[in-house]
Amino acid sequence: MSGTGRRSRYARYAGGPDPLAPPVDLREALDAIGEDVMAGASPERAMRELLRRGSASRTGLDDLARQVAARRREMLQKHSLGGTLDEVRRLLDEAVLAERKQLARDLDDDARFAEMRIEGLPPSPAAAVTELADYDWRSGEAREKYEQIKDLLGRELLDQRFAGMKQALENATDEDRAQIEEMLRDLNDLLAAHARGDDTTEQFRDFMERHGDFFPERPETVEELIDALAARAAAAQRMLASMTAEQRAELAALSQQAFGSTSLMEQLAQLDETLQSLRPGEDWDGSEQFSGQQGLGLGDGTGVLQDLAELDGLSEQLAQAHPGARMDDVDLDALARQLGEEAAVEARALSALEKALRDSGYLTRATDGTLRLSPRAMRELGRSLLRDVAGRLSARPGARDVRAAGAAGEQSGASRPWEFGDTEPWDVTRTMTNALTRTAGGDADGRTGIRLDIRDVEVTETEARTRACVALLVDTSFSMAMDGRWVPMKRTALALHQLVSTRFRGDHLQLIGFGRHAQVIQVEELTGLDARWEKGTNLHHALLLANRHFRRHPHEQPVLLVVTDGEPTSHLEPGGEVFFDYPPHPRTIALAVRELDAATRLGAQTTIFRLGEDAGLARFVDGMAKRVGGRVVAPELGDLGAAVVGSYLGSRDPSSAFGSSYRELFGGRGFWAE
Repeated sequence: MSGTGRRSRYARYAGGPDPLAPPVDLREALDAIGEDVMAGASPERAMRELLRRGSASRTGLDDLARQVAARRREMLQKHSLGGTLDEVRRLLDEAVLAERKQLARDLDDDARFAEMRIEGLPPSPAAAVTELADYDWRSGEAREKYEQIKDLLGRELLDQRFAGMKQALENATDEDRAQIEEMLRDLNDLLAAHARGDDTTEQFRDFMERHGDFFPERPETVEELIDALAARAAAAQRMLASMTAEQRAELAALSQQAFGSTSLMEQLAQLDETLQSLRPGEDWDGSEQFSGQQGLGLGDGTGVLQDLAELDGLSEQLAQAHPGARMDDVDLDALARQLGEEAAVEARALSALEKALRDSGYLTRATDGTLRLSPRAMRELGRSLLRDVAGRLSARPGARDVRAAGAAGEQSGASRPWEFGDTEPWDVTRTMTNALTRTAGGDADGRTGIRLDIRDVEVTETEARTRACVALLVDTSFSMAMDGRWVPMKRTALALHQLVSTRFRGDHLQLIGFGRHAQVIQVEELTGLDARWEKGTNLHHALLLANRHFRRHPHEQPVLLVVTDGEPTSHLEPGGEVFFDYPPHPRTIALAVRELDAATRLGAQTTIFRLGEDAGLARFVDGMAKRVGGRVVAPELGDLGAAVVGSYLGSRDPSSAFGSSYRELFGGRGFWAE
């Protein structure tokens, strides 16, 4: 490589976000959130639910929490806490057996007295070890086994407070033990000074220089040192509390024989007392119920108790139950330790998804502090629903893609950014203006001149020669929510709104919801509208509003679309009061028919979408459609959006190919009734 060339260096990947992970799919996330919002959830709750349950391509918090619970249950069912006592009992039995063999070979009187002492040992291992503290062993093997007991107890007690000590001090010399006692004295002095409020910065630095090898985690401050020691000491206390009273008594007696000296226990007791006063918030009194067969020593058992505490913390973090909870609260390092790196990758992906949703502009915070779907989110959600509708239409023979609807015709004078799949001609003026504006100042690399980029391209919008005035009347009575039709109704309205606002901007769409009374509803309101327990289906009032909408646009083709699952049961009285009766009162029916006739006189093309199999409703809508020359469609809920959008497209130009293809589309399935 020449001296002027660029030099590259490569190294092993050292963690962090997965550089090969797929990008966050905000479209899938927004679809899921929008579905929950339309079902009545707040955007904040919908986002929490998405993170909790995950998606088809993403593991959720609930699944991670189940893995944490399974890991915790497995640890409790696998282990027991008698490992150290079992090991002491084994070494003691081996020492006594070796001594008996030696005494049997010795013929002097002292040997007989020794035999009597050995035979009279108490059954308790702790009491027996204490009884043999001053025994003059004749067997070298027995003496070695007894020394192993004292050494084991010392290493286990230290391993309870300092992870890894049991292995590090195996075959330790007297000099090694002296270093341990010196470290404990210096540690207690350091913590005592810190507890008094002294400046321990220099003292901590000196301590780590002398004894840092005992702390592989290398704490950088005395507070970090205390945190690590307190977590381990609290786990040791919980382990003791989890033992039986007999086990605790045995260990208390045996601990006095650790390393053959009581000073170790004195230092450890002082350390525990200081740590408990410095970190009272640790769980010093908890306990667990172990039911397994694999015995744990004191050090390993303390480590398991620490793991259990870490799992409990992860369970709380994954629950995201407290106010203001965020995915940033989840300890990814702890998750990787307990469940493996793959679980941490999934949690990191959820955290990235949460951040992307908050930073994308899809969610905005209202003046009252609550999150709401932004206009951008509403547009994206509408596009997604329209894509679904287009897929349902174009997947069937004779149908055509919604994107092409209205493309042929007169130019509207407006333009919009080019999107993949557009076939409209370029708006050259707008395209070149965009390129000029973007490159007028030159690029960062110093290049000048006008350069065209795909981002600059705009296409001319066209519109059908006949503009439409559309009224979509959606039933918002409680039966719609009770029978599972609430969300499909909203999805349908949002898809139609997206189609009209993007592809047929010359059309005028009005959404009208009717329950006990009717009202004009903005699409944002309808999306978040909660179901209300409200008796009444006021089609009369809804038709009054629709006719008012038609009269405001006298030069446009009126299109009336009605989605309902019940007969009219309420109407408006002359004074504005709502009248309700069930079964439907004849006057209620008559007023609804009168307004439908008025819509027909205005030239409205009417399609009624009947939901459900109610015989009375079927008779009513069939009669209404026949009276005004309209149509009745009885789609499945999943096809409601395609049915409404298709009817709108066909109504704009009944002689078009789409009108016949739509008839073919639903006629074969028995949806049509003339």
